[in-house]
Amino acid sequence: PCPNCGDQSSLDGVIRSCLDCFLWGGELYLFEYGVSPTFFLAKARGGTCTLAAADPPEDVLHRASFLLENGFGGYCLFRNNCEDFAIYCKTGLIVFTSISVGRSGQAASFIAAASSVLSSPLRFLTTSFSGLAVVGLCMYSISRLVSDIGVRRDVKKIPVERLVAADCSSESSVEPPEAVPPLPAKEKET
Repeated sequence: PCPNCGDQSSLDGVIRSCLDCFLWGGELYLFEYGVSPTFFLAKARGGTCTLAAADPPEDVLHRASFLLENGFGGYCLFRNNCEDFAIYCKTGLIVFTSISVGRSGQAASFIAAASSVLSSPLRFLTTSFSGLAVVGLCMYSISRLVSDIGVRRDVKKIPVERLVAADCSSESSVEPPEAVPPLPAKEKET
């Protein structure tokens, strides 16, 4: 067990750990927020950046702390993974469609790559390998771009308290903010 974190091997969901335990011998990569579409497309590897802007650090820390105490829902590789947690904490954005991949750029990139190779009718328009590669790359890039949380239309910004309230009332998906009871008004400080 780690002297800082203790034995967390039996825990699941969102946990707090030191950086050494989090990395577990791996490397730390910087995920970039608020990038331009050109920069986004130039990063061929998905899950490294988003067009969505990051919120102020106070909001990010509030969301992360609240979810640490109240949970982020069950883990799902394509709809609710560690990247989804980080993106929600940084942006407050949630995908409200149950038929699509979640917020994760890595999961969206995997789906984009598979669909660009398997389902593109444009692949029949070229007979050369280089032509097929260009068509595949274009399909992959467009699929990644339209599935980014910063440009999707099925995304809403929702306060963490409403997210947890909606998750507790619905096991399958988060209700849109209009369907979730309003938060109690904060009392003004004097």
